[in-house]
Amino acid sequence: MTEAELLSKVKAGLGITGNYQDETIQIFINEVKAFMVSAGVTQEKSDSEASVGVIIRGVADLWNLESGTILFSTYFKMRVIQLAAQSIPPESI
Repeated sequence: MTEAELLSKVKAGLGITGNYQDETIQIFINEVKAFMVSAGVTQEKSDSEASVGVIIRGVADLWNLESGTILFSTYFKMRVIQLAAQSIPPESI
């Protein structure tokens, strides 16, 4: 999925129209995906349709711009763990 396609899906999931916030949303998408990859999700999985929902949730969590109160939700963290577990090759287990 391209960056533009993912941006469009995230905006739809958050109910955002227009392009005024595109740059901010893209920064948050990049941050969420970096978190996922650091947590063990493969780049391929983080770029796939399987990750759209969790990326939307992560962006929504980061959208709170109040200093010192930004936390990823329990759902977001649990879903990242699931995707990371799916990223482990079966022969490695």
